[in-house]
Amino acid sequence: MDADTSTSPVPRRLDRVEWAHLRDPRDATAVVHRYDVPAPLAPLVQRFWIPVWSVPPGRQSVQRVLQHPACLVIVSPEYARFHGVVSGLSTTTLTGDGWAAGVMLTPAAGALVAGGPVAPYTDRHVDVGEVLGEHGARLAAGVRAAMAGDPSSPAAHAAATAVYADVLARFLPVDDEGLLVDRVVALVESRPDLTRVDQLCAETGLSERALQRLVSRRLGLTPKWLVQRRRLQEAAGRLREGTATVAQVAAELGYADQPHLTRDFARATGMTPGGFAARFGDRRP
Repeated sequence: MDADTSTSPVPRRLDRVEWAHLRDPRDATAVVHRYDVPAPLAPLVQRFWIPVWSVPPGRQSVQRVLQHPACLVIVSPEYARFHGVVSGLSTTTLTGDGWAAGVMLTPAAGALVAGGPVAPYTDRHVDVGEVLGEHGARLAAGVRAAMAGDPSSPAAHAAATAVYADVLARFLPVDDEGLLVDRVVALVESRPDLTRVDQLCAETGLSERALQRLVSRRLGLTPKWLVQRRRLQEAAGRLREGTATVAQVAAELGYADQPHLTRDFARATGMTPGGFAARFGDRRP
C-alpha cells in the first residue's frame, strides 16, 4: 500500500484529487495520508485518505475543499457518516488531537451505497448506519479498533482500509448505469475543451434530458456543475503552483475573460483568484 503524505519535502505537482483541497501550506497542524486502492476495489473507491491532526489549544484549523463529484464515507472516533457531494465550498474545522479515516467513492458507488438516488444527500450527511444498516456499525467499530493504538501508524492505516474493503466489496459489480456515470465524469475531468453541456451530450450520445437525469440520480448534481467544478479545481491547482497568472489561467481554461473566472472563483471559494494565490499558493523553498 503506497502512501502519499502532505508533509513530503520533495516539491511535486499536486494530483487532481489534491487540487480540490485548498490547504494553506502554512498550516502544519494536519498530515493527510493518502493511499491507493487495491485493483479489485477500484470500481467502488477512488482514494483512501486518513488525516491525523494536532491543533494547539485555543486554535483551530479550517480545511476547505472544492469537493469532487463523488460521495464520501468517513469514520472518526466521534462519528461515522455518509456524505453527499457539497455543491459549494466544503469546510471542516479541526481542533485538538484527532483522526479520521475516509474513502472517496467513485461516481457510480454513491448510489450503490445509499441504496438509491443520491440527490437527497446533496449538501448533507447522515449516519452511516442509515445507508449501510448493520454493516455500517461493523464498519465504524472495525475502523475504530484498527486506529485505536497509534493513528499515525501505517499498520493501523492498512487495517482500517482493509475494513473498508471488506464492507464495500458487497456492492460489486458496478451496474451499467454506474459505469455510464463514471464515463461521463472521467470525460469531463480529462477534457478541458469540454466547457458546455451540449458538447458533453455530443460526446456521450445522450440527450440533454437523459444526461440531466443520470447525473441527478447518481451524483445529486447537474452536468453544468460538473464542468464548472472541474474548471475551478484546475484553476485552484494552477494558482497554487504559481506557474501562470490569473489571466493566463482564465485563457487556458476557456473562460471568456479574466473577470468571468474571478466571478466564478469568488462565488465558489469566497476569495478572488489573486487573493487565493497569495494565501494558498505553494511556498516551498
